Amino acid sequence: MGEATPNQPPKEFSVSPSNALALHPSNHLGLILVAKLLEGDNYGQWSRLMKIALSAKNKLGFIDGTIKMPTGEDPRLPFWTRCNHMVLSWILNSVHVNIFASVIYVETAVDVWNDLHDRFSQGNDTRIYQIRQEISELRQGLESVSIYYTKLKALWDELSSYRTPPCCTCGGLKHFSNEQEKEKVMQFLMGLNDSFAAVCGSILMMNPLPDTRKTHALVLQQERQADVAVKREAAMANF
Repeated sequence: MGEATPNQPPKEFSVSPSNALALHPSNHLGLILVAKLLEGDNYGQWSRLMKIALSAKNKLGFIDGTIKMPTGEDPRLPFWTRCNHMVLSWILNSVHVNIFASVIYVETAVDVWNDLHDRFSQGNDTRIYQIRQEISELRQGLESVSIYYTKLKALWDELSSYRTPPCCTCGGLKHFSNEQEKEKVMQFLMGLNDSFAAVCGSILMMNPLPDTRKTHALVLQQERQADVAVKREAAMANF
């Protein structure tokens, strides 16, 4: 493709809009793909958000190494170079100025990505410890049930992002998942205020134990019933 015959000029090489080497008109060098810049200790969250954004733009292959740099006279080389520079600029736009200075001269997006991974993913164990500690110390306090549950779920989800999914097709994987879900239910119930002791006891008596979503719904229903009762008593007191 693109080769000329003696009486015919070479055809211009092009890529389809769905090809990873294509750039949408909305893509530009100044784009910032994530809300919070990489500062080092937030690498886990940052890398996940960057992967989501790059996947949505069909450019994930430029950081995971699956889209290789064409060689020689390959007509795809100019397209690859443009996309590489675009992805590289998006990464640079998404890191703190102190980190920016250390990667500005790296030529390819995949090399920058690997460098950042090697430097900052080593702190994962520290962050995992911090998350586990936050989970164990989190209490409902003055928060509503929904706000407390949302905070806890955010910690669960972040902790899960650091785990490598086990490669298993046997029944043991389902058992492992069920045990993890049961542990989350326990953590949620343990952090609730004492006013929910009755509903917590009822949930723990269920067999099988409901999952976190169902447990949250049951506790939330109890909270709403209690709110209705308080408002009814207040209204009667005004008569």
